[in-house]
Amino acid sequence: MLPCPSCHQPATKRDGRGPRGRQRYACHACGRDFTERSGSAFAGYRWPEEVILLAVRWSLSHPLSATSVMELLAERGVEVSKRTLLRWVQTFGPLLAAEVRKHRRPLGTKCYVDEVFLFRREKKRYLYRAVDELGQVVDVLFREHRDTESALAFFRQALVRTGWRPTQVISDHHQPYVKAVQEVLPEAELWEGKTLSTWHSRARPAARRCTRGPSRLADRRSRRDTSAAM
Repeated sequence: MLPCPSCHQPATKRDGRGPRGRQRYACHACGRDFTERSGSAFAGYRWPEEVILLAVRWSLSHPLSATSVMELLAERGVEVSKRTLLRWVQTFGPLLAAEVRKHRRPLGTKCYVDEVFLFRREKKRYLYRAVDELGQVVDVLFREHRDTESALAFFRQALVRTGWRPTQVISDHHQPYVKAVQEVLPEAELWEGKTLSTWHSRARPAARRCTRGPSRLADRRSRRDTSAAM
């Protein structure tokens, strides 16, 4: 029998089925009912985890609009709205990214960094991004301003998330990078002149898709949450 997700006691028994047909269990210790999904991130969702993860992977791995993903799901008998799809991406995208990072290959010793700008309702926003020499995306961060504070926040976030300390950081002539690298990565050597855009134009298609700004997403929160899944 499954252990209870509330009190973690193994003393449970089958207690019929829930409204959605899932096997329900009753805990002798705390008296609560639960199913196999009660203790997972998918608890409370109507659709099975296979459907949700498929929709999230389509949204993050391919240049598909929300309407295109909805149509692909509808062909398979899954009717969801754009709001539901966006909520799935915001909720499960970061969780998928965290699992993927555990299994990706080691990062290289060089780091190409730069920032690109996006417009949202005539307001300019900046996407900071870093890629190693092997084409793996190290990290991304959306900011409202292009300044030293944003550069520091980007390098600090990348260091906390990955624990990676490159020996070389290659950037354009954006001066805030100088202070940010000296403060966050003092052991790294900063090279200026060769930008990520130059590398980007020669990179393989998969790497270009990973570092492309997700301008089709609905709002700043969507872009921020989805960038965690990159």
